[in-house]
Amino acid sequence: MAIYAIGDIQGCFLSLRKLLDKIRFNPDKDTLWFAGDLVNRGPDSLKTLRFVKSLGDSAICVLGNHDLHLLAIAEGVKSNKDPDIKRVLDADDANEILHWLRHRPLMHYDKSLNVAMSHAGIYPMWKIKQARKYARELEKVLRSDDYTDFIHHMYGDQPDWWHDDLTGRKRLRFICNAFTRMRYCYKDGTLNLNDNGPPGSQAHKTHPWFNLNPESREGTRIVFGHWSTLGILYRKDIFPLDTGCLWGGYLSALQVDESEFTYTMQECPNYKSPPI
Repeated sequence: MAIYAIGDIQGCFLSLRKLLDKIRFNPDKDTLWFAGDLVNRGPDSLKTLRFVKSLGDSAICVLGNHDLHLLAIAEGVKSNKDPDIKRVLDADDANEILHWLRHRPLMHYDKSLNVAMSHAGIYPMWKIKQARKYARELEKVLRSDDYTDFIHHMYGDQPDWWHDDLTGRKRLRFICNAFTRMRYCYKDGTLNLNDNGPPGSQAHKTHPWFNLNPESREGTRIVFGHWSTLGILYRKDIFPLDTGCLWGGYLSALQVDESEFTYTMQECPNYKSPPI
């Protein structure tokens, strides 16, 4: 039995299958954690969604910003020019897939391992217990019959600073951005959602979220995706998983049920030009 966390697939289904062969994944014994962004930009989003969904209890998948973007396109909030996304929306089982997708969590926490996973990371001003609470707030909305109201007001960079008296759509938008879009923050916790390059390229006085207030994580190890320009960090507390599969890099699996986490990496074709 093994537990593997896997980075952003973004429709690169063939790379995923090759990676699973490499780690000898057995769905009867092993569990996969997916760090979000199953879809968009790659060639096989529909196959990826169907496969992960078919794994049932053998897979845990958190929502990424591209997964939420798919929901927004499905609701007509955003237009779509990507034929790969069109194949998802035109599929006979599209409604079933989208229903399954919006019922995925924003954060997963394994108490026995003391490991947490979300797409972008854990907001540095939140303790793990708080992050779990705020994730559940938004998950409840996404799983409700009124989820479309949030989807229609999901986009935007404001508010960019957390305070407990945030309410309504503003509160939900901040929670969403923290879990799915965050990379850099100012020391007071203000989000910088503009920069997406490697550390050192960001705006003055902003820092990678994981370098701020690390004591708030109380020893919990964090695995996350979203940041393809970050690369692997050889630390014992923070484990990036997005190693640029879509851009001709690697799709990475991290075995998280060991005392020392180990990466397995699968080389990938270059489907798109890198963003930086």
